[in-house]
Amino acid sequence: METASTSIDLKQIRAQFPALHQSVHGHSLVYLDSAATTQKPASVILAESDFYEHHNANVHRGVHLLSQLATDQFEAVRVKLAEFINAPDPATVLWTKGCTEAINLVAHSWGSTHLASGDVILLSAMEHHANIVPWQLIAERMGAQILPFPISDEGDILLPKLEALLQAHPVKMVGVKHVCNALGTVNPVAAITRLAHAYGARVLIDGAQGLAHCPLDVTLADVDFYAMSAHKAYGPTGVGALYGKRELLEAMPPYQGGGDMIRTVSWEGTTYNDLPNKFEPGTPNIAGVIAFGAAIDFLNRIEIQDRSGEARREEASVLTYGTELLKSIPGVRLIGEAQEKVGVLSFVMERAHPHDIGTILDRQGIAIRTGHHCCMPLMKRLGVPATARASLAIYSTREELDGLAAGITKVKELFG
Repeated sequence: METASTSIDLKQIRAQFPALHQSVHGHSLVYLDSAATTQKPASVILAESDFYEHHNANVHRGVHLLSQLATDQFEAVRVKLAEFINAPDPATVLWTKGCTEAINLVAHSWGSTHLASGDVILLSAMEHHANIVPWQLIAERMGAQILPFPISDEGDILLPKLEALLQAHPVKMVGVKHVCNALGTVNPVAAITRLAHAYGARVLIDGAQGLAHCPLDVTLADVDFYAMSAHKAYGPTGVGALYGKRELLEAMPPYQGGGDMIRTVSWEGTTYNDLPNKFEPGTPNIAGVIAFGAAIDFLNRIEIQDRSGEARREEASVLTYGTELLKSIPGVRLIGEAQEKVGVLSFVMERAHPHDIGTILDRQGIAIRTGHHCCMPLMKRLGVPATARASLAIYSTREELDGLAAGITKVKELFG
């Protein structure tokens, strides 16, 4: 296929990612599993190691210089992330160990005080298990009910169907992905939020995949909660964040107890700290948060936050190239062709199971994901047990997709 010209220097971008420059089974690595975790630029790796080498100390608790420096670095990243998503107050950005913990925090803390028997939680039919199971746990405890709201065969949310459910049931919470990890669908979260609020429901957005591709302005979208993951946005594993509206967070009880989330402790009782400390017990992943700050710096440098910017256009162009390429291969069927989507190419092949596809591609140095992608209800809705998924990032190239197409041709040959 013809390769479109671009002024984006992908070689310069790729040069920042050490892990991309290695061989796997004697082939140059083609990494197409960025929806599972993105590779890390050298600046992120250096930020974490530099903290341990030069500034390692606990935060918030020491009067000595290293502790003060660590605290300053740690809290500066909170401000940086708040600015990145346009949160009105850095104190409404809470550190967690990942997007999953952020969702659990809301489900258990908000849910324990706002859900009652007969209440309804609406979740989209494309949700990740991390935005299903926590709600199932709290719903069972509180006597609430979970209902899915439908999607089209292409992977788009059906807003009229969602509104019909909001009209018909006492809905307290709507949960939805910003970007679907299995299909690449970019959901209209601002429109969903407006609908939910019109019927008195709160909204939690699973932003695990959104941060790297189409960061959300949480103030403009008016979302109640936005859960984030560092490692899917060029940052380290083991770090995430939750944004929540101040009035909601202040009214919620602590999710976990321990040091730093308290104001006073006695045998008679405990009083709790102000935001954000109330939800951050114990020693956090300090080095990971600081490295997350370097990842945000990277995202800002390549101007990915600007949806009209060159990097964003190039990423979309590479996805279009890959879509057309895979659709041109006989026997390959794409799963998920939403009206708006980002860097995911999920597909199935005649006579080849996704796990076999992934294994054969791996021997050619091509890393993809296979299986249900932690979206078993979605796979059932789409009528497939599993898919093969190639997922892209800012460093993905047309040449890598050419390699994927060649690898798929090899699979076709082996399976007749």
